[in-house]
Amino acid sequence: MCLVLGASRPAWTFEFRGAAAFAQTKHAVSFGQRASGSANLSKLRDWIISQLKSVGGEPFTDSFDGQTPSGPVPMTNLILKFAGTSGKAIVVTGHYDTKNIPMVNFVGANDGGSSTGFLLEFARAIASAKHRDDIYVVFFDGEEALGKWTDTDSRYGSRHLAAKWLADGTLARVRALINIDMIGDKDLDLSNDDNSSQSLRAKLKSIADRLGYGKYLRSDTGAIDDDHKPFAELGANVLDIIDLDYGPNGGYWHTAEDTMDKLSVRSFQTVGDLTMALVKEIDSAN
Repeated sequence: MCLVLGASRPAWTFEFRGAAAFAQTKHAVSFGQRASGSANLSKLRDWIISQLKSVGGEPFTDSFDGQTPSGPVPMTNLILKFAGTSGKAIVVTGHYDTKNIPMVNFVGANDGGSSTGFLLEFARAIASAKHRDDIYVVFFDGEEALGKWTDTDSRYGSRHLAAKWLADGTLARVRALINIDMIGDKDLDLSNDDNSSQSLRAKLKSIADRLGYGKYLRSDTGAIDDDHKPFAELGANVLDIIDLDYGPNGGYWHTAEDTMDKLSVRSFQTVGDLTMALVKEIDSAN
């Protein structure tokens, strides 16, 4: 890790590489269907850990049994921490599992794959940035429902970590949690989520306008249930960066059509630029 601490104003000189995030996503998808508790997800997890070893930072595994309608399922969140000096923290998250859909070869290039590839590249980029706040990169297991999506059959990893961080005091130090999900779509239009904090939504819009990316943000609103929500329910400042409009009439979502040919380097680069600028702005604020 190349990290310099103690600067009065952080100087960010990193570069997020959309092409690298796309390539990492493609490799994650090569493991096939990656449902929680499956052998394929275990193989993907080992590969993610191997990639993070070369990045630096302080790695953690957060293993637990998800209490699912089918019984206990072993799950593991992956956490990488880059220490700062302020005592506060910024968290960037996403999920690396895919939904198990009977009779469908669902490889989840966008839904599960894109967040995996994105976070791997984000971790590499942030490792060389000066920053005051702790920065956590979190790969959630168990985002997908094992049956029908409900408050108790979904978001297993984020619900587990939110409760854990509430109990140990970490949550009180979190200045912002930014969740990344389904961001690889060639036809990128990021949702305007009512379950995200208004202040972070406003910051993201301001950054997008400044970078010339305003066209990628939707103006219509709707409440999205995703891995940010367990933290929002505990009072955290959260933002969900997600494109739910995937394919004609949303027709690629949770289907065999969710494949790499539907994704683009440009979309990864756009979301990477937006997220990096947002993290920088939060970290630099008093």
